[in-house]
Amino acid sequence: MNHHLPAGTAGEGPYGLVVTPESAGWTYSALRVLDLSGGGEHTFGTGAFETIVLPLAGSCTVECDGARFELAGRDDVFSRVSDFAYVPRDARVTVRGSGRFALAGARCENRLEPRYGPAEKVPLELRGAGAASRQVNNFGTPDGFPFAEKLIACEVLTPGGCWSSFPPHKHDEDRPGESVLEEIYYFEVAGDGMGYQRVYGTAERPIDVLAEVRTGDAVLIPHGWHGPSMAPPGHDLYYLNVMAGPSPERAWRICDDPAHAWIRDTWSGQETDPRLPLTSADGRR
Repeated sequence: MNHHLPAGTAGEGPYGLVVTPESAGWTYSALRVLDLSGGGEHTFGTGAFETIVLPLAGSCTVECDGARFELAGRDDVFSRVSDFAYVPRDARVTVRGSGRFALAGARCENRLEPRYGPAEKVPLELRGAGAASRQVNNFGTPDGFPFAEKLIACEVLTPGGCWSSFPPHKHDEDRPGESVLEEIYYFEVAGDGMGYQRVYGTAERPIDVLAEVRTGDAVLIPHGWHGPSMAPPGHDLYYLNVMAGPSPERAWRICDDPAHAWIRDTWSGQETDPRLPLTSADGRR
C-alpha cells in the first residue's frame, strides 16, 4: 500500500485528488479536491458520505436540498480562514465557481441538514510553543462544528522552521483516552516549497513513511504514530486533516508516543512563535 500520494497521481476527471475508503483500504474517511475554472459547475452525489465543501483557493456557491450557500472563500490557504458548507449523505450537490475546493467526507448512517459555516465562527487555536508552534483552524471538529455525525476535519498552519503534529501521536485503538480514526493529510506549501511527513508503526502493526510533500500531495494514515510534520525555513506548511472512525461517539482522542510525550512539558517555558496566527477570518494577522 502506497501511503504517500504525490500531486497528480491520484486524480480523476475534475478532481486533482481522490481518496476513497476503497482506495485507502479502510472504511470511513474520504477526500476529493475539485478543480473548477472560469466559473465552472460540477454536480456530484454524496452517497453514503456526509461532506464539507471547503474552498482552498477561490469562491463558489453550493446548492443542496433547495439550500444555496455563497462561499466567499479565499485567495489561498495562507491568506485567510475560509467559510464552508456542510452537505448530508444521499444528496445531490452542485458547486459553481472558480478555484480549488476540498470535499472532505465521512461514511455515516444519518442524514442531517445542510448548513453554512461562517469563517468568523471557526475557532482558531495556537498549539505548542517555540519550534513546535502551529495554528489549528477547528472548522470541522466536534467542538468547532457539532452538527456532523462522523466527520472530523481541521486545518493546520505551521510557520517555516517549525514542526507540527509533534510529539508524534496515534489514534488507532478504542480505549480510554484514545479513539480509532482513519486520517488523511492533504498538503499545500507556500513559496513553491516542500515539507516532510513522518508516520511509523509498531512491530504488531508496521507502517513506515518519511515523505517529502509538496502542494497537492496527500498522506494516508490508517494507523500508527504520525508526526512530525516539518516546515523547512522559509516555507510555511498547510495541511488539511480529515478523520472518521467506527465509534458512535464523534471524538478526537490521541495518545502521544511515550518516547516523546515529555516534550509537551517544555512548552510552558517557551513563547508561541510570534508569526502566529498566520491567518484569520478577516485576512489580517
